[in-house]
Amino acid sequence: MSDEVDERITTPLVDEAVKKAAVAWVSVDGGPAYGLWCLPLDGALLVVTGPGEQSAPGLADAAAAEVILRGDHGGRIVSWPARVTRLRPGTEEWEAAAPLVAAKRLNASGPTADLVTRWAEQGCALNRLAPAGTPLAGADLPADA
Repeated sequence: MSDEVDERITTPLVDEAVKKAAVAWVSVDGGPAYGLWCLPLDGALLVVTGPGEQSAPGLADAAAAEVILRGDHGGRIVSWPARVTRLRPGTEEWEAAAPLVAAKRLNASGPTADLVTRWAEQGCALNRLAPAGTPLAGADLPADA
């Protein structure tokens, strides 16, 4: 989706968890983790935040975040550092991704194209969270996972 070099550090567990993710817990700068609906795409997660959408303080302009994914049992199965890339309206990345994310938006009023237009006009952030470091899983997870 981008000309930048894909420097993802991933594992089969991260790849599989990302593919199945509908909600991710995302933390920026060591702050609290926010549960965000997301769309898996090309080995990364896409999330939209901003006016009229979900809140994730600091994520819109972050370069990095921590992502926690949970399994079917509700417990944490993996956490990983993510490289955050904001997709900007009018770019090729935005034009490809925004309609896909908008189509998955629950309870959206109006057509997908109208939602994408609103996101652009109101300054909503569409961010790509790509694995960018060593994940924690299994015995490496915190005891309260």
